[in-house]
Formats: sequence, C-alpha cells, structure tokens
Amino acid sequence: MAADLFFSRTGMDRTCVQGLVDTALHGTDDGELYLEHCRSESFSFDDGRLKAASFDTTQGFGLRCICGETVGFAHAVELSEDAVKRAATAVRAAAHGFSGEMSLPPERTNRTLYAPADPVESAPFAAKIKLMEEMNAYARAKDVRVRQVFCMLSGSRREIEILRAGGESYGDIRPLVLLYVSVVVEENGRQETGSHGGGGRFGYDAIIAPDYWRGAVDEALRQALVNLESIPAPAGEMSVVLGSGWPGILLHEAVGHGLEGDFNRKKTSVFSGRIGEQVAAKGVTVIDDGTIENRRGTLSIDDEGTPTSRTVLIEDGILKGYMQDRQNARLMGMAPTGNGRRQSYGCKVMPRMTNTFMLAGDHPPEEILASVKRGIYAVQFGGGQVDITSGKFVFSCTEAYLIEDGKIGAPIKGATLIGSGLDAMNKVTMIGTDMKLDSGIGTCGKDGQSVPVGVGQPTIRIDGLTVGGTAA
Repeated sequence: MAADLFFSRTGMDRTCVQGLVDTALHGTDDGELYLEHCRSESFSFDDGRLKAASFDTTQGFGLRCICGETVGFAHAVELSEDAVKRAATAVRAAAHGFSGEMSLPPERTNRTLYAPADPVESAPFAAKIKLMEEMNAYARAKDVRVRQVFCMLSGSRREIEILRAGGESYGDIRPLVLLYVSVVVEENGRQETGSHGGGGRFGYDAIIAPDYWRGAVDEALRQALVNLESIPAPAGEMSVVLGSGWPGILLHEAVGHGLEGDFNRKKTSVFSGRIGEQVAAKGVTVIDDGTIENRRGTLSIDDEGTPTSRTVLIEDGILKGYMQDRQNARLMGMAPTGNGRRQSYGCKVMPRMTNTFMLAGDHPPEEILASVKRGIYAVQFGGGQVDITSGKFVFSCTEAYLIEDGKIGAPIKGATLIGSGLDAMNKVTMIGTDMKLDSGIGTCGKDGQSVPVGVGQPTIRIDGLTVGGTAA
C-alpha cells in the first residue's frame, strides 16, 4: 500500500532511495526519510449558502539527520531519486566531523487504532452540501431568534512511510474529519453566539448521521440562548469549578506543554528536573494517551515510527515523566514515548501531546458544586494564552455561571481565568467522578506547527483562582 504510493506510482526505486538514506545517515545518531501524501477537503456554509469549498492534494518528503543536539533537515515537494539525493547532500553538512552511533530503531507494532478510511470518498459531494443545508434549516426552525448559522465540514486522509538507515520502514494511514457549527441568536437588539464541534479518525458516516449533527446544532443553540441571559462576570480571587470534558483544554495548555521533553531538556519549563517531586495536589493524575481508538489526537505510530503509548505524567500529584520524541529522550537518557510529531513532511519533529487528560476522582459533580459558597462554574472555554517558562495562563470562558450557596446561578459573560498551571494544580481540592474526553475538536499550536489533539478531565474544584470579570 505505502510502497505502491511512494515508489511504484512515483517511479522511484526503493533500493536506490534506501541507499541514499543509508549514506545520508552514516555515522549519525538518528534520522529518517519521511514520505507523505495527503488529500484534504473543507466546506463552509454561511447565511444559507455554500461560501467556500476546497480540495487539495499534497505530497513530499522530509529527510532528517540528527547528530547530538544538531539537526540537518531538508524537504521537497518533488518525490524523485534526484530530489532525495540533493536532500541527502544537504543534511550531511550536519554530520561534518561528527562520529555517532545510530540509535536502535523503534519497536514494531501491528496495532491499528483506526480504520484506513478515506473521508474524501466516504460520502458524495451532494451529501456533504445537503448536510450543511439541513443543519442551517434545523437551527432556524428550532428558534425564531436564530439570526445566523455557520457550518464547517472538513476531512483528510494522510498516508505516510518512514524509512530508516538499514532498511527499516514504518507506515500509517490517518483519516480525520471535523464538523463545526456556530449559531448567532438575537433578542431585543442583543446578539450572542454558541458553538460546538466534533470529529475523529474515521469517515463522514458518523457525522452525517442525523443524531450526530442535530446534537451538535442543539448544543450550539443552547449555548447561544444561555449567553442571551448572561450578566457581567464578577472579578477577584474565588473558587472555580471546571466542568468535565472540553475544559481540559486549560490542563493541556497550562500544564501539558510544560511536560514536553524539549522544554525540560533545555530547562525552560517549571517542571524541569522535578521528576519524583510533588507538583500537584494529591489525587491529581494526568495522562497522555495516544492509543485511544478513533480519537482526534490518536496515532498508531508517531511521526518517527514509535508506537504511541499511555504515558503517566503526574500520578497522585507526583511528577512521573515527560512526553518524549527520540532526540530529546536520547539526550535526557530516557525512553521515547511515541510523542514525536510534525505538522507535515516540511516540518521538524517535536515532542507534542496526543490525548491529554486528568483521571477521575471520588466526588460526584453535584457534591463539588454544592461545596462552593461563592464562585463560578466554567463549562466552556474559548481562546487563551500560556507562557511555557512560567506556566502562567489567561483563559476566556465562553459559558460560565455564578455559584451561590452551592447552587448554579445566573450565566455570566466576560469571565477570564488567570493563574499559573503549577499553582492551579496545587489548588485542586475536589476531583469528580465524571471524567470525559472532549468531542474531538482540539488543535494544538507549537512553534508554528498545528496538530490535532484531544483533551479531557472530570469536574474539578480549584480554590483561590483569580477571575477577571466585567461587573462594575
């Protein structure tokens, strides 16, 4: 399958290309030839009509030569022996005067965590357009206050093969789909928005099913109508209850990035050199798991050929390890965890998250809410900013409520959560029994690269968190 795509179809000779890879990586510590072919499409529907549709096919390779902390990297869109030869000559410059010993190749796996579906071919064009027309009509029929419905549908099929020195090769076929809907409502001159999305590593079949897309529209409309009733958010230091599922994005940003191997090797993370220490409240256990079937952040193998794994990062508040690619793991004397990822063949590999979440605790969510005298209940988040070195974050809430005397009160607007990841994790006082993953919409950015990820958590209570608000 991969051999036909990258060699028979392109006319390249596998033996010749393998020889070029062997020559380029001779005397180095590590490296690979990464071959990629991707078909993708996206559609957007707004104001009752199709606004944009695109289809794209990309292919190319990236050749990487690793010598200690030095990396030689070259990439090209041309899949030919001549292009690989030119790249091999370029990356050899990194090995000038270097004498290394090639690292052992990744372990092999026959595990498949998603079917090799082709979303682009899994439904006809007319069915995709009809889906968004039906979503638009359904939302407007549900409530006369609906003023705008925006829908987006996208799908891709990414095929990769990784060639290492000595003839080892690894391949994967990665489908990915996403459905997103945003609804604007208006009442008495006031407009508010709600949104919802989801997807994963499968074809369009599940998304086109009425129960799925109607649920997405219902949720977006519910959020918008809740926000119509919202009042200005209070400000100050208070107890904050984070809902289950998507609020795990705060954990991902404020804690997860700080647990990636490169930041810790360079000692720029607040978690650097702290393995075995208490870094969070007791009961806090954080996992990165790239092995959950069909999830958006899941990979059968990472972009270096290493099988993904279930990596315990924090256990009962104790720091246990970091997420590692091969280079940072070797330089730190640790094992790779299957977190070496890249956006495409033209990008360098970095340690990145897959599906990152906190495990459940012992408290029913109702008990957690009832325990708060005064605070806020944050259910959905929008954008945020995080400083990896300090762990400081600012996150905006898109759906949140007052908590008064243990009961959920009025919805609030304009709330932001301000703090640091390390401090917030040490202020967790209650952890719910209701852990769940997000609906499959997460995208993570790092050093200019974006990759699909998953997040999750149970309902949790954090005391003494600073809330920025808009109330007078």
